[in-house]
Amino acid sequence: MDFELTEEQRALADSVKAFVDERVDPRMPEIERTNEIPQELLKEASELGLFGISIPEEYGGSNLSRFSRVLVHQMLGRSGFGFAGVFAAHGGIGAEALVSIGTPEQKKRYLPKMATGELRGCFALTEPGAGSDAGGITTTAVKKGDRYILNGVKHYISGSTHAGLLTVVARTNPAPRSKEMSVFLVEPKFKGFRIGTIYDTMGCKGHPIAELLFEDCEVPEENRLGPEGKGWLAATKTLMEGRPVVAARCVGACERLLEISTDYAKTRKQFGQAIGEFQGVHFLLADMATRTEAARLLTYRAAVLADEGRVTSQDTSMAKLFASETLAFVADSALQIQGGSGYITDNPVGRFYRDARITRIYEGTSEIQRGIIGRSLLRN
Repeated sequence: MDFELTEEQRALADSVKAFVDERVDPRMPEIERTNEIPQELLKEASELGLFGISIPEEYGGSNLSRFSRVLVHQMLGRSGFGFAGVFAAHGGIGAEALVSIGTPEQKKRYLPKMATGELRGCFALTEPGAGSDAGGITTTAVKKGDRYILNGVKHYISGSTHAGLLTVVARTNPAPRSKEMSVFLVEPKFKGFRIGTIYDTMGCKGHPIAELLFEDCEVPEENRLGPEGKGWLAATKTLMEGRPVVAARCVGACERLLEISTDYAKTRKQFGQAIGEFQGVHFLLADMATRTEAARLLTYRAAVLADEGRVTSQDTSMAKLFASETLAFVADSALQIQGGSGYITDNPVGRFYRDARITRIYEGTSEIQRGIIGRSLLRN
């Protein structure tokens, strides 16, 4: 399998890397303090086309290949998961279902504004009683004339506080454990919708998660995505296709942490020599580099298979599982190499360490990924 970048892909990766390293990274301490991303950075990101990488060209996007999208998110991951999370929630899982199964009218109404970032999207699946057990959702959608009435609570929804369009999964068959669910496009202005608690999280600053309340929320029938009762497949497909994007951000974060750690090991002196000369440190660096490279290759493989139409849930789960577990190891090792200085809040290593923890939880926990991989192996 060939992972050699074309000149166009290399230029794309280089431009996003330069933007992240030169424009975003210097602002991360400010973003950490305020929990807000400066509008000028979002404007620059829009000018680079970062909001439209998964949106078809006819609606103003660039419709990049899966492999090229992974390259973009790999570079975004160099800043951590706050700024990068905006584009994952929006153009990854946020736009995926609309692009995949939306009607021409729905696409024409929403996608042009989503391609520029004027309208940001998010994906609302998780509920207080339905995290890893996504089939346990209790939010209901009852048809009433020319609209659906939604009732329920979603929580821990990434990107929801700034979203202008929410892709919401709700149960249209009230029978317990039924997979007859439907997907709806909900605008924040719809009657009966409001944002509840905005959670203060340990990481991913600038990209808050929130509780969403649907209290007799009225959604026009024309805003149902796909046939009624077929939303479960759309939801699981959205999650599966988003996993290589999570993996890519993990790889980018690992690469940046490895750079920081290598530079530190070269310049920090103890006992009269650079700490990188000690076997314990260069063994750590070797393991960090090796695992990062393995994670990158698994991620690239999943993306290439997706472009070829041959990807399986096992492929995407392997990439997400290994890359997120690798990031946990790399972030911990980077902090260990820096010692006490790594524990200081303003040190970027601490930011990566905090951000890394969520990657083994969202879009399918590590345990869920292992379950998917194991079942796939037993079926073959």
